[in-house]
Amino acid sequence: MHKVVVLYPPQPDPEAFKAYYESTHLPLARKLPGLLAMRYSFSVASPAGESPYFCIFEADFADGAALGAALASPEGQAVSADVPNYAKVAPVLIHYPCGASM
Repeated sequence: MHKVVVLYPPQPDPEAFKAYYESTHLPLARKLPGLLAMRYSFSVASPAGESPYFCIFEADFADGAALGAALASPEGQAVSADVPNYAKVAPVLIHYPCGASM
């Protein structure tokens, strides 16, 4: 399993971000080839107080090659190209292989 995580910092217009993200961007992300599961939340907390992130997105793929293929696909290119339409502050994207759970 390979996971991709997108961390969105606070945005200038959070309501516009949420509306566009849920109505336009997430439907694009759902079309990624090889996508096994996806989750997102606007309730990002931090034990140290206010979180530096406003929104989090997670997606699961079979492996790193499947993620790479998804991002290189026309659907992946459409997802990437759409980000500036709603995220005025650029997100942080990380990905990693998932090991066995405890």
